[in-house]
Amino acid sequence: MDFFIPAAMAQDAAQPQGNPMVTLLMFVGLFVFMYLFIIRPQRKRQKEHQNLVSALSKGDEVVMTSGLLGKIVKVDDNYIVLETGENIEQKFQKVAVHAVLPKGTIKSI
Repeated sequence: MDFFIPAAMAQDAAQPQGNPMVTLLMFVGLFVFMYLFIIRPQRKRQKEHQNLVSALSKGDEVVMTSGLLGKIVKVDDNYIVLETGENIEQKFQKVAVHAVLPKGTIKSI
């Protein structure tokens, strides 16, 4: 059994060590890639959505993330009340708004 130990040590010592600078550059490159293609675009989308939500006002026609269309009747700090049909009002969170439609879109559908 002792004849395996020197072979294992010789095998371990024979493996070349990589340059640590190359490894560091690969990690930096990976971080830059992730920042440019994942983190930055996501932050941009979040900022655009936050601006959209903060600009909501009474009378805007919106599409919710569920696909529901409605006209804003009331705006609170965190909630909006939508008129989704004749005398049908529903309360939603502001962050659930997907997009603001041009005026008159709901009537034209």
